[in-house]
Amino acid sequence: DKLKKIFSQCRQENRAALIIFCSCGYPDMDSSERAIETAISAGADIIELGVPFSDPMADGSVIRKASEIAISKGANLPKILDMAERLTKRHPETGFILFSYMNILYHYGLQKLCRKLNEIHLDGILAVDLPLEEKAELAQPCQEYGLHLIALVSPATPLERARKIMAEASGFVYSVNVCGVTGIRDLHPEEIAEHLAVLKANSPVPIAAGFGINDGQAAQRLSRIADGVIVGSAFIKILSGAGDFSQCLGAAREFIADLAIHVRRQP
Repeated sequence: DKLKKIFSQCRQENRAALIIFCSCGYPDMDSSERAIETAISAGADIIELGVPFSDPMADGSVIRKASEIAISKGANLPKILDMAERLTKRHPETGFILFSYMNILYHYGLQKLCRKLNEIHLDGILAVDLPLEEKAELAQPCQEYGLHLIALVSPATPLERARKIMAEASGFVYSVNVCGVTGIRDLHPEEIAEHLAVLKANSPVPIAAGFGINDGQAAQRLSRIADGVIVGSAFIKILSGAGDFSQCLGAAREFIADLAIHVRRQP
């Protein structure tokens, strides 16, 4: 269980796990693979492989635009799985989660997909739009092939429902910091800390916090309570900056290295 090993190691090192979301295929397949390599070398513990989708309802403008560009350049799930296989071979200690919407997963075939993910050594799936009441159809093949089905909860999730979601959670729980779509925004640390504390008291697996994290200070505040810190839009925004893509990669490396420092808790 690679994810369990990663969170255990992070606890021993008194830090939160650093989880980076990457829009696969943005700005093209080769460049996104370079971006993931950069994230890992700079300190990412777990990579969320974002599959571009034409109607990404949970994503803000930055990731939505990246998805549009990736699709226009021919990115699709089979190509992303080929890339993922190369990445897992080169980085056997890094966690990899497929991050997608159910429409894409249905089209590929749930049983076929889970078998493929097992073969190429991915660790799990996060299906953004899969509700608790309908999760069995994906949970069953995930369990059969040893994959984690990552659960999502938000500040709008009633506690009783959150408890039901977390009771069946595997790998880690993705705690959404704010209501709405992904993106960089002002966070309210006290409210988030209270929400995370309640989740941690009720969850059998680690809690990772995402949405709205744009710098080391925000990551540091969340790492005091959360077991993992998830960053996506801020990373993608740096990759979409002006200038040569290699320069953008350099800036992204510095950004993630800074995050990796800030998720270390102070003694």
